[in-house]
Amino acid sequence: MNHAEQIAEATREIFSSMIMLEVTAKEATTRTDPSFAKSISGMVGLAGSVKGNLSIHMPELVATSVTTAFLGMEVESIDDDVCDAIGELANMLAGAVKTAIDPSGSEIKLSMPSTVFGDAYNIDCVKSCVSVLIPFDLDGATFSVELQLSDA
Repeated sequence: MNHAEQIAEATREIFSSMIMLEVTAKEATTRTDPSFAKSISGMVGLAGSVKGNLSIHMPELVATSVTTAFLGMEVESIDDDVCDAIGELANMLAGAVKTAIDPSGSEIKLSMPSTVFGDAYNIDCVKSCVSVLIPFDLDGATFSVELQLSDA
């Protein structure tokens, strides 16, 4: 199974089982623009036999909607709860990808999740890497999950 399939499968499973939302993967691509607007990104670093980054990027309205479903409480803007929820989603996705890449669990370590959000920001984490970005549809809205990997 390739990384795009792993990400798509893990994302569908996590959203379905943990948040009770159905998402549909679109065609895998690569991100060419490092900038985001009115969005939040949750990130987890990978280190060891490979180094890289797993990120989930969501526009503000998608992030608040997902957090509302995840936590079962109304959220209207990006706040600490949204940051925690999106960071935890990144953490769960990174864990699923790590398991697929490193079945023994001993060759790759994950960082603590972090988030960044704002009206405008750039993310460009790993130079000279293999990158895959999977856009997802959630009730007509779009978010993406990205994996950047390079040899350690």
